[in-house]
Amino acid sequence: MTDPVSYSTTTARLGMPMLFAGQSQKEVTVNEALSLLDILVSGNVQGVRNDAPATPANGQAWIVGTSPVGPFAGHANAVAVWTEGGWRFANAVPGMRLYDIQKHAFQLFDNAWTVTSPPAAPTGGSVVDTEARAAIAALILALKATGAFSTS
Repeated sequence: MTDPVSYSTTTARLGMPMLFAGQSQKEVTVNEALSLLDILVSGNVQGVRNDAPATPANGQAWIVGTSPVGPFAGHANAVAVWTEGGWRFANAVPGMRLYDIQKHAFQLFDNAWTVTSPPAAPTGGSVVDTEARAAIAALILALKATGAFSTS
């Protein structure tokens, strides 16, 4: 099951549905907004997948990969969460940061999801200063990639 209801008015940043004057069954819209908010505020995902898991637990979330299939089709880079009502999707926005439980690291979205690998530690050599500078430079690049340091 994909998005069960289409909403004509949503919030600008997170795409949460908004109520409109005279709306009947307001609880449907409010519950949908709360479900999406729960996905995004919890701040963690199980990992990255292109296909939906066979038996997800209620509340488990994944980052949808770049080549989604099945229920994830059409939701590349979104955050998918399994709920009692089926799959819910939240579109990623630049600056979104989620903890990837599988990788034990934060994923940062900046038009693509990125996780930074640690740089290689300096080893051996007769000139420690050169190796230390290379290791420090690699650390700075890694911290920029995760959003810890500004790139400008």
